[in-house]
Amino acid sequence: MFSKIVDVSTSISDIKDDSIIAISGFNMATTPEYLILELYNKYKQQGHPKNIFIVSDALPAVPGRALDQIGENLYKEPNQEFLKGALMPFLGFSPWFQKLVTNNRIECYGWPIGVTAYWFREISSGRPGLLTKIGVDTFLDPRQDSAALNELAKRKASCHVRVIDIDGEDYLLYQAPKPNYAMIRASVSDETGNLSLQDEGMRGTVLSIAQAAKAGPNQGKVIAQVRWMTKSGTINPRDVDVPGPLVNCIVVSPREYHWQCGSIEYDPRLSYKIIPPATENMLVDGIPKVPLEGHKKVIARRILLELIRLFETKQSPVLVNLGIGIPALISLVAAEEDVTDFIITVLESGPWGGLALTGNDFGLAVSPFALSTIPDVFSNFEGGIVDAASLGFLQVDQKGNVNPSMLPNRIFGPGGFPVIAGGVPRVYFAGSFIGGKSDISISDNKIKILREGTIAKFTESVFKVVFSGHQAIKYGQEIMYITERAVFRLNERGLVLEEIAPGIDLQEDIISKMSFTPILGNSIKEMDTRIFNDGKMEIRNEVIMHSIKK
Repeated sequence: MFSKIVDVSTSISDIKDDSIIAISGFNMATTPEYLILELYNKYKQQGHPKNIFIVSDALPAVPGRALDQIGENLYKEPNQEFLKGALMPFLGFSPWFQKLVTNNRIECYGWPIGVTAYWFREISSGRPGLLTKIGVDTFLDPRQDSAALNELAKRKASCHVRVIDIDGEDYLLYQAPKPNYAMIRASVSDETGNLSLQDEGMRGTVLSIAQAAKAGPNQGKVIAQVRWMTKSGTINPRDVDVPGPLVNCIVVSPREYHWQCGSIEYDPRLSYKIIPPATENMLVDGIPKVPLEGHKKVIARRILLELIRLFETKQSPVLVNLGIGIPALISLVAAEEDVTDFIITVLESGPWGGLALTGNDFGLAVSPFALSTIPDVFSNFEGGIVDAASLGFLQVDQKGNVNPSMLPNRIFGPGGFPVIAGGVPRVYFAGSFIGGKSDISISDNKIKILREGTIAKFTESVFKVVFSGHQAIKYGQEIMYITERAVFRLNERGLVLEEIAPGIDLQEDIISKMSFTPILGNSIKEMDTRIFNDGKMEIRNEVIMHSIKK
């Protein structure tokens, strides 16, 4: 029988110039680093393939590794011909790739993760693209930037977005070149090419990427990186994530190119083979409790109180998505308060429940109870199945529009933000009130600004509209903006100031630091003083008593 197991050089030998290559990867999770690096090495040695275009479901990189490592080499090579462009939802963990984009060295488009993941499914089904409401009135809309992340992309328009009217409502049709190669990753392959992601921390978009490459009319080639081989028939059919007939060849990777995430080569807790007990001083061994330092925990606690109120109203567990940065701390604060049975986190990468990791390991969780693929999990966001989301912000304007991460010299891309923020019924945006270096003291249940930052985050207009306040009001979403010193709510007139922190002066510490004047509510409340206390908020018993009374 023909063997699909080949060496890495053979696996990439027929990749031609001008190819469209789909690559799986959410940071280092499901990233086929060995294949990526060897493809670039082939170019360095032979001058081919060149002018390739990469499409990914998220970002196959962390700083210094995989696509970022290649990005550094390409940036230092003035006349590089390897990479023509990319459709890349998130660039935040690849500083060198960002430089290529901001300097117009390659064309780059930033569709949201959920849009790109579903686009792979649509292409697999022979459809022309993805039709959705996500992105209307934002930088994704062709009436703004059509998702182009730089001027070169605006001129080339290799990926484009069209406005489609359906019964008087605007929808967007996302279109991009179909991939003719796919580079994917799994943990184990059997001799016939059946792939299992059993040691990975997520399921990603691996299957959909493979299907998109194999779809007609011009069927492409699927190359899989794995860590282990096993005999045919030894993988349980329920554990096969990609059936063998969809795979052309398999490459066994050295372990140094097959890490579970950015800082961990392998930890059985991340592939759900061990469920660790909590300890007195650690939520999980190796994952410390969140200290009350600065203002991050204050913001996470205030959002947790909002989620608890939602639980008390709903009288069933609240499903919530948590974004990068401060929002990711909410799961740890919830565990510290012993209310994780009331609040169930749903990460954009697929884990349900568990303790979310942060930084370069974001996207994985310890001890989740379920693990969806990325396309499947994003259905829960876009369809409003998940109750709420907490996402970070960089800028907010007077119309409630939000820019989470992009500036002229810092193009992170949208990530999962537009689909999550545009679909869930309640969004609690989380961030510091002022950007830049600051010194904030928290003591005696009060907050004191010792040194203020220098970057205004509440501005007259945002650099890029990634969340539309107008669309949120139109479709009845509940939107709040929560900082360490003030809480705002969006209504049809704009931002309403509802709460300020104890110890904060309304005029000096809030209004004078904004580029616009918020709407002042009739009764501005003081933020709950418990969130500024060094001890637990002790909210579990209150929730139980409230439920009993109901």
